[in-house]
Amino acid sequence: MPQMSGSRFMSETFKGYGVTHLFVMPYVLNPVLRDCEQLGIRRVMCHSEKGAAYMADGFARVGHRPSVCMAQSVGAANLAAGLQDARLACSPVVAITGRLEQIKQHRHAYQEIDHRGPFEAVTKFHSQVTSARELPFFLRQAFREATTGTPGPTHLDLHGIDGTVVANEEADLELIVEQPFTRVPPFRPEPELELVREALGLLSSATRPVIVAGGGVTASQAQADLVALAEKLSIPVATAMNAKAAISADHPLAVGVPGNYSRSCANKIVCESDLVFFVGSHTGGQLTHDWRIPPAGTTVIQVDINAAELGRSYPVRLGMQGDARATLRKMLEECESGEPRTEWLDRVHQLIREWREEVAPLVNSDDLPMRPERLCKELSETLPSDAILVSDTGHAGVWTGTMLDLKHSGQSFIRCAGSLGWGIPAAIGAKCAAPDRPVICFTGDGGVYYHLTELDTALRSGVNTVTVINNNSSLNQEQFGVEQTYGARVPGSDELWMLSDIDFAKVAESMGCFGVEVTRPDEFSGALDQALSCGKPAVIDVKTHIEGIAPPAWLPPGAP
Repeated sequence: MPQMSGSRFMSETFKGYGVTHLFVMPYVLNPVLRDCEQLGIRRVMCHSEKGAAYMADGFARVGHRPSVCMAQSVGAANLAAGLQDARLACSPVVAITGRLEQIKQHRHAYQEIDHRGPFEAVTKFHSQVTSARELPFFLRQAFREATTGTPGPTHLDLHGIDGTVVANEEADLELIVEQPFTRVPPFRPEPELELVREALGLLSSATRPVIVAGGGVTASQAQADLVALAEKLSIPVATAMNAKAAISADHPLAVGVPGNYSRSCANKIVCESDLVFFVGSHTGGQLTHDWRIPPAGTTVIQVDINAAELGRSYPVRLGMQGDARATLRKMLEECESGEPRTEWLDRVHQLIREWREEVAPLVNSDDLPMRPERLCKELSETLPSDAILVSDTGHAGVWTGTMLDLKHSGQSFIRCAGSLGWGIPAAIGAKCAAPDRPVICFTGDGGVYYHLTELDTALRSGVNTVTVINNNSSLNQEQFGVEQTYGARVPGSDELWMLSDIDFAKVAESMGCFGVEVTRPDEFSGALDQALSCGKPAVIDVKTHIEGIAPPAWLPPGAP
């Protein structure tokens, strides 16, 4: 075996696994950064460990391959906190940190804590690496675990505050790249043929079936196969947030996103169905409105690449272990075109039409400040056909889930799985994975404050994202809860949800980025054109109405 340094081995391994960017907080593994740059791998120096983790998350989801983020021992717990979103979103992020040598543990070393616990909570696999000779085993395992089954983050803890104890050591190290684990999914398992035929029989005999597509459809890149099966069997399709782009919003079988961040028509359709086919979905609380949509007792078919997910939240009439794309293609091969479900589809279209009529006054409103529903309409109509839309959580997630339409098959959508403020750094990571596509982040002023500094990271790195801010100078999603506790407009209570009136366009310009303010709906299209063509990171500060608060998600009468 060749003699090389741990640094050179790590760099060559990253190159072999298709890593193109390292998202880092200094001071960490400088020899690795040096060797990676010699191999054409770019380092992106961030302003926070959470920002680095979010960038790696956005990169992995858009690139459908593992990504790498790194931080020294001092910031390790912060990096772990940032991996919460990657864990919740099933994103294959490999995190690497430094750790003071064992002789320095439990002795009050400066800035050192035992950070194993935080990583164990948010990763699929976590291991210490005490010497360079251990790298071939554990580095490959980190990539293997990150990509297989349900993807997710992994972590390696290298000896030395910045990991250089391992990086500088020389050893006999054999470089082996296991090609399947350079991508997601590494393998495409298929369910047994008899189960596929049984599923098709159940779908054919159902009167009011609905497909609910989850994030596994996006991870598997099974969008076209999903739509083809739905068309062949005449079945409407609802999508989780993570699969929002799986079917065009104007497709006659598209019903929208159900659950918490939902259109009422989507929730009603899923509740009225007599069979729900979950494809690549964890059937989690957000998608199902805390497991009430569909209601308990609904007949369920579920397919997932991870057999442990089958029946986790809903008892299944039939469960199939398989990759989403491979399973849908096998179903397409075995099925014949079904009879049009005219009565059921008429009902589906009626519910969608009623919802659109209900929200039309807000979607088409000319009120000033602008309604967020109108902002979503303007963005839907002007979003480039190959755009990647990155949505923050909170109201940004609700508005993109309910009011924003993706109408082109070339558009992609990723959303925050947990932590407000994820949007700006995640968009930077997404742009690194797809540099030739426009990347637009949709967030609110509350979300911007978390990681506004990463606009400098984008500027220094030449990563030209566009950030659209729904700016109502408040956290108005919290208003109801505050006033329910304190009473309406009690002096001082506003401080719990009101924010300063900030001109984020000027803030962006002061950082060297492009900034433009939008106050009227007819200004948005031109502002987006400017932002996309300015050649630098851009911010569109849209002044919106403080009373633009999303209504509660629909629940069936009598639901607990």
